[in-house]
Amino acid sequence: MCGIAGIVSHKHQAIDVEELHAMCAALVSRGPDDEGTFLKDGAGLAMRRLSIIDLETGHQPVSNEDGSIWVVLNGEIYNYRELRNDLERRGHRFSTATDTEVIVHLYEEHGADCVQALRGMFAFAVWDGARRRLTLARDRIGIKPLYYGTAAGRFMFASELKALLQLPEVDRRLNWESLAHLLAYGTTPPGESIVDGIHKLEPGHRLRLDPKHEPVVERYWELRFQPDARRSEEETVEELRTKLHESIRYHLVSDVPVGAFLSGGIDSSAVVASMAGMSTSRIKTFSIGFREQEFDELPYARLVAKRFGTDHHELVLEPDVMDLLDHLAWDLDEPFGDSSAIPTYMVARLAGRHVKVVLSGDGGDELFGGYDKYVVEGRDRMARFLPGSVRALLARTSDALPEDAKGKQYLEYLSKPDGERYLYATTLFRHDHQQRLLTDWAREQVGAAQPERSCLDRLRRHEGHWLSILQDLDFRHYLPLDILTKVDRMSMAHSLEARVPLLDHPFVEFAATIPADWKLHRGKTKHIFVKALRGLLPDEVLDRSKKGFGVPLNRWLRGPLRPLVKELLLSDTFRRRGIFDAGYVKRLIERQEQGRPLDLHLWTLMSFELWCRTFMDRRTAPVTQPARRPSPLTGRMPAHGRSLASWPS
Repeated sequence: MCGIAGIVSHKHQAIDVEELHAMCAALVSRGPDDEGTFLKDGAGLAMRRLSIIDLETGHQPVSNEDGSIWVVLNGEIYNYRELRNDLERRGHRFSTATDTEVIVHLYEEHGADCVQALRGMFAFAVWDGARRRLTLARDRIGIKPLYYGTAAGRFMFASELKALLQLPEVDRRLNWESLAHLLAYGTTPPGESIVDGIHKLEPGHRLRLDPKHEPVVERYWELRFQPDARRSEEETVEELRTKLHESIRYHLVSDVPVGAFLSGGIDSSAVVASMAGMSTSRIKTFSIGFREQEFDELPYARLVAKRFGTDHHELVLEPDVMDLLDHLAWDLDEPFGDSSAIPTYMVARLAGRHVKVVLSGDGGDELFGGYDKYVVEGRDRMARFLPGSVRALLARTSDALPEDAKGKQYLEYLSKPDGERYLYATTLFRHDHQQRLLTDWAREQVGAAQPERSCLDRLRRHEGHWLSILQDLDFRHYLPLDILTKVDRMSMAHSLEARVPLLDHPFVEFAATIPADWKLHRGKTKHIFVKALRGLLPDEVLDRSKKGFGVPLNRWLRGPLRPLVKELLLSDTFRRRGIFDAGYVKRLIERQEQGRPLDLHLWTLMSFELWCRTFMDRRTAPVTQPARRPSPLTGRMPAHGRSLASWPS
């Protein structure tokens, strides 16, 4: 695991090695163990290394035999041993035992198509000196990030946005369409960042750059949710078990100990159960809980830990996040509206004190229809039988009601046709609310941007079972933009590699062929996955209702964090930006204090303000990491664990 960066200049603009060092300095937490650079003939590559595989000789950048091709890799290639054996039979000579080096020799054989052979999570850059060609690629699912852009005649890339902000030619201008997407969904868009001119390479895509052309971005992999009716349900269950164990086995490849996040839910418990059957030593597991019982899943995590005899560590969170927020803004890299980044940050911090690698259960909800929102949509699809005249009446009635009237939003929700109804329910600030939230000037900057349109267009283009269509949308948007972004940034903040075996692409491709009716069955989510795990996991875990990895944010914002909300959103600094209407923001705060569930709306605005203070308000100086303070969240552990407060910071 590493943080990577680079600059390519085709017009003879100079590249200073100190620029590469500055970019690496912003990526230290991704790779605290080593730094490496390559600089020659208008191309510079750089990396920060977290040593996981080949601890002794795995230094990057890595070259081929004659030094004409160089590579830097962020991530892991799980099938590198098989690839290496095949390449050696073809005559290639290896100088390291690292997975990174297989990319160099695969590139010699297949060029940019080398990415097709890789099984893993990755973002990499290959510099072909003979052709003066740069190739970037990102893994199929979007587990590892990669940003890029062009400024002052130079092309640049990095694992994080903040590394690019170290370069003086990168102008820190706000991307207004990205702001609209942030307000709607709590994240920036798939191919754009919050900074104008800096893009994200999308999952399953590669980029090629040569001296005579602009960068060319192309898709190399695409998932399709299409059922395979040739298998019976029982055959599917057996194959599902086999493929799960195969994926876990690949994800245990490491030269350092591997632990696991254990939430107590089905997905993380399935990962731990499979690990326990393969590991020759006691697995370390890590969990986060809350005093508020409706959010606390620790009893289930303990049940699984006891079943499989893990070395279990857990922490109970309190709402003391004042000092944590500076670090969240830095480590998240962009504004981010999902408050579950807080417990993810802390469970990663807990795990990082014990291991360098953890397995996570993320991805199961998208693959097996595990979200409650799918159950709700399945129930409310009856609304599609309402005549258009009735839906129009519901919409007019909703429009006539005051903004805070009870039932107003539900009437509008029922008035929507298929697709629009689902997006309505999953959007934070919808277009009409954004119009009221933004100032006149900001509305002009945003212009006609309506991020819902691209999602709605995708829903309308696809045919098939309604659940498969929604899974496709969430797999392309919610999973990489929210879930995987959160896990990557929060784990890397603590130099911890988080692997996601449920998103191993062969496993994903198989899950996409399972009929939708075997996933959401009679109102029960993950039917087929639960069936495959029956007998392996405790029934209490398999049959319980889903809670999700959330925090009691609404209660915290009305209580201990109330001063923080006002300090950020009612401050002169916030108002002087001229982006948000101060009166409307104040009304949002008042409504939230009166009991309206607007916590994620406010958290998104708070995250944006913190990001602006961290990155945008220092336009003339390099952005720097906030000083790490002692643990900002207090915690307690039961008698069988250790207190986080007793450990050195």
